[in-house]
Amino acid sequence: MAIFEQIANEVVKGQADAVKKLVNQALSENISAEDIMNNGLVAGMNVVSEKFKNNEFFIPEVLVSARAMTAGLEILNPLLAEANVKAKGKVVIGTVKGDLHDIGKNIVGMMLQGAGYEIIDLGADVPKEKFIEFTQKEDANVVGMSALLTTTMIYMQEIIQGLKDAGLRDKVKVIIGGAPVTQAYADQIEADGYAPDAATAVDLAKDILD
Repeated sequence: MAIFEQIANEVVKGQADAVKKLVNQALSENISAEDIMNNGLVAGMNVVSEKFKNNEFFIPEVLVSARAMTAGLEILNPLLAEANVKAKGKVVIGTVKGDLHDIGKNIVGMMLQGAGYEIIDLGADVPKEKFIEFTQKEDANVVGMSALLTTTMIYMQEIIQGLKDAGLRDKVKVIIGGAPVTQAYADQIEADGYAPDAATAVDLAKDILD
């Protein structure tokens, strides 16, 4: 349908106002909020994700596209809730304690949201207690942790141990990322996956939850 294509294109171009206008137009044509989200907004972010992977898009473009997608989602969210449309999964994300870097984490959150997941963003400098509390409270499927410093990266292991101690580790998958983090480190601390960038994090979440 042409309108889905238009919405997706405007998301890719990062045109928030155009996205809002088209989302409202689609709703006035009695197209369901779920269809608009999946075939318009999510489809657009999938293109952005591919472009990011292929180095055709960089962080500034991704942020602008994500903002446009969010503008459309803000209109749809109340309708999706009313229609009882479930997200594909719930992801609790945060940058670990002692670390204030959050740009990478924010992009991962936006791209996961763009792929249809519900995101509970705990922000930066997050202690293990908070990760555990929200994993439990939100009945999350995935915990995503980020660290930009080698000195804070080691705290990820404490959080995984905390999830074990709280009896949550079997119920939740753990994904880690950030500049100093590697697949070897993910294996060492028994995380379920490692993503070097935001686009890979989205693929990883999909693989892990499927």
